[in-house]
Amino acid sequence: MKEIRICVIGLGYVGLPLARLFSTKYKTIGFDMNQRRVEALMEGHDATLEVSDELLQDAINNHGFICTTDLGMIRNCNFYVVAVPTPVDENNRPDLKPLWGASETVGKVISKGDIVVYESTVYPGVTEEECLPVVERVSGLTFNKDFFAGYSPERINPGDKLHTVEKIKKVTSGSTPEIADVVDGVYNSVLVNGTHKAPSIKVAEASKIIENSQRDVNIAFMNELAKIFNAMGIDTHDVIEAASSKWNFIKLSPGLVGGHCISVDPYYLIQKAQVYGVLPRVMSNARRLNDGMGAYVADQTIKLMNKKGVLVKNANILILGVTFKENCPDIRNTKIVDIYHSLVEYTSNITIYDPWANPDAVNHEYEISLYGDDMNSLKSKYDAVVLAVAHDQFKDVDVREFLKDAEVGVVYDVKGVLDRSMIDGRL
Repeated sequence: MKEIRICVIGLGYVGLPLARLFSTKYKTIGFDMNQRRVEALMEGHDATLEVSDELLQDAINNHGFICTTDLGMIRNCNFYVVAVPTPVDENNRPDLKPLWGASETVGKVISKGDIVVYESTVYPGVTEEECLPVVERVSGLTFNKDFFAGYSPERINPGDKLHTVEKIKKVTSGSTPEIADVVDGVYNSVLVNGTHKAPSIKVAEASKIIENSQRDVNIAFMNELAKIFNAMGIDTHDVIEAASSKWNFIKLSPGLVGGHCISVDPYYLIQKAQVYGVLPRVMSNARRLNDGMGAYVADQTIKLMNKKGVLVKNANILILGVTFKENCPDIRNTKIVDIYHSLVEYTSNITIYDPWANPDAVNHEYEISLYGDDMNSLKSKYDAVVLAVAHDQFKDVDVREFLKDAEVGVVYDVKGVLDRSMIDGRL
């Protein structure tokens, strides 16, 4: 293929790190519809914190990396990468509108001989059955004759500074054997641990969606065990530690399953399976169980308050953390909101504190206000504290100092990271 000129469409948690990495090897342009996002990136700051200011500014200043909302600037590219969200609607049905929109964008700029690679998580068949027909319609070109395609599923883990994009082994695929080699070569050239070339686009799509579905099912099993052992008065974490002494036991912990991947992606496969007449009972039950864990945490907290004689009605409750995982500003599909909504049925005096989250984003997305003052000002104010997210800032704090009465008040540890002497219960 001629000289590779890359355009990454969608500059979020997935697209920006990938575009920055590609820019170290190829002429790369990032495209996004959000003008404010583009302006902030060109000023050298990534609000998601996935790319450090130093790396971003190096890409801009030393590698010619550009971010834009201007279609005219990406017409000269010949290797388009689509990295837009794949959410579900209010009924948990796949919402392909972002993918259709990105495919229209590609169709407006793609030329003969070009390649478009999709990274968004989808059920098998979406790339070829849903996306590429849009590119054909808008461009007037014919798939696998005038332009070609690939699929390389994203494996970004927000907030993870160990498994960064250049260290991830990527699955790749192409619409023809020759294009599969080209796509694989482009990714291989920037990845430390190389690639796995799948035999087809559908296989690559399926591989991604079962990664997250498997984890969802495994966590659901641990959450079910937590409910069983809590009812029996047995500490689940003690059970897991004992069981993990066996060499082939898979050690996982119970917890809230939020974010953009594990809590969303299984619905894509569930929906598609039903089209083929298969009822995916294990995945469906896992989704229901995990989606109910926020309410379960709230119920457990209320039960502990009742046992200790703490009046639940109009109680002052502090929730520490609102992001979907620790040490990360990502609030997408956070299940901490479910804890809040369950508790607010008993009291409106609920404070949420999170030094990582953007207060404006939380208010816009969930209509919830975050506490904005210093954490020290929270001391001696609350009847109960729920440690919901294991941010580093919370691990070294005596959480009982936030209680009005350290003897009577309740501390519930969702993440199981606090010293047992500090807590009254944990998941």
